[in-house]
Amino acid sequence: MEKSVLSISAKPTEGAVLYLRVSTEEQVENYSLETQLDICTKEAGKRGLSIIQTFREEGRSAKTIKGRPALIEMLDFCRKNRKVVRAVIVYRLDRISRQTSDYLAIRKKLSEYDQILISASEPTGNSPTEKFVETMLAGFAQMDNDVRSERTKNGLRARFLNGLCNGPVPVGYLNQSGYAVKDPETFEVVKEAWRLMATGTKTLLDMANYFNEKGLKSGHGGKKGYEFRQQTAGRIFHNKFYAGKVLSPKWGDEVLGQHTPMISESDFYRVQDIIDGRNRNNTAPSIRRCRDNKEFALRRIVKCKFCGCSYTGAKSKGKKALYPYYFCPNRCLKSCPVATLENYTSTYLESITPTKETIDLFNAFLRKTYFQRISSLKKRREQADGELKKLYELRQGLIEKHLTGIYSDEMFKEQNLVIEQKLRALQIAKNDDVLTDYNLEKVTRFIEEKLGNLKQTYGNEAATLDEKRTLLCSIFPSGLVWDGKAYSNTLIDSSYKLVQTFKGDKGTIGSAKGSRTPLSSVKGRYPNR
Repeated sequence: MEKSVLSISAKPTEGAVLYLRVSTEEQVENYSLETQLDICTKEAGKRGLSIIQTFREEGRSAKTIKGRPALIEMLDFCRKNRKVVRAVIVYRLDRISRQTSDYLAIRKKLSEYDQILISASEPTGNSPTEKFVETMLAGFAQMDNDVRSERTKNGLRARFLNGLCNGPVPVGYLNQSGYAVKDPETFEVVKEAWRLMATGTKTLLDMANYFNEKGLKSGHGGKKGYEFRQQTAGRIFHNKFYAGKVLSPKWGDEVLGQHTPMISESDFYRVQDIIDGRNRNNTAPSIRRCRDNKEFALRRIVKCKFCGCSYTGAKSKGKKALYPYYFCPNRCLKSCPVATLENYTSTYLESITPTKETIDLFNAFLRKTYFQRISSLKKRREQADGELKKLYELRQGLIEKHLTGIYSDEMFKEQNLVIEQKLRALQIAKNDDVLTDYNLEKVTRFIEEKLGNLKQTYGNEAATLDEKRTLLCSIFPSGLVWDGKAYSNTLIDSSYKLVQTFKGDKGTIGSAKGSRTPLSSVKGRYPNR
């Protein structure tokens, strides 16, 4: 067996180099460079080695050998002075590297120079047993490093899931003890910027100038860094953190943050629509890219008869103004002025409006059915109360038998589960919330006002774009088919058809998919059907 290094006497011309390393977090764990230097110097004296050179590396991690200039310099020094350098002394083996593969590679390189690696606080040497122990110690260093890394990742993940920000907070907030709080100097400034952006009258360049005028910087916290540019302002208005959300690009998740939101989520999406729909050549949103434009209420609802594509809308420049038109994307037909198609739609709705007598008859039928349903629900509730009482008594008896040992735990759980399922079903059946969810008078008044005059409902200036679309899509689920002169072969929803052609208990409706011709008319022509 080879002799241990501890038993080898060094020649006067032989020396050693010291390698000292400490990371930032290890400064507080008694790993300071001065402590390592003292222990390594004593170890060199014990072995009779003179110290030729000392290499110090502070604030460097041992996860990889990259980014550690002192280590690279030390290896180069050992290569050039292989005749006088006998050993490399470190405080612990993990000072060289916390990756086993990197450590073994460095040890092999030193052995090629006929140099050994000595740990001042661990057993090292040239014997097979010492080499084996040395390799195990290097493996333990890597395992410790991996465990710390895993704990750090899990901690960051837990913070994220709890709605806490792991990185720097955006302008308008401060990071205090790991929590994002309002910055009293910049919070209101950024909040006002969101309000201005939501008006649709400001560009990203305007907002960058606004931030610069207020003295904000693009660095973390808005107090250091560079002046705002259009791109940096855009990053603020795309950051969902201001809407109370915390996003993680690494995990691809979104959670509700613990910080105070600066804006509502609806305001956030309003600003996104403004930015996405803005024409870069103008300061106002481009109409062609704004799909939700009240001026083009029939867009995507009117269909081309020949190709089936949805009509779109745009403005054509005239001599004095811009004129709005609807047109087929495939140009199957000539463009139609917005006013022409809107007027025809109003006329068409007026032609299919139910008569007042029909609406009154339908509302009377609706009231009758409603009160019948209430009576049925009351009877069901009374029956459920009786059954519930029996089930509660049955469960009480089951509990008593279980306590006295008649029923085993398994049998009790099985029977109790059956009773619990029945109780849940009866509680749902007797729930009368459905009776208070509907206001019959509001429903009948809505039918009278909205369905009684479809032309006025659609043409009402106070009606929003969503209300107009809801009205048209409810009556025409497949859209309105335009042939260039009129709506042709348009499918009317069967539910609306029921109201339109209602004739009391003897009234009939069309098929579930919709109807173009009342079924009553068909039966009049073909009585045998």
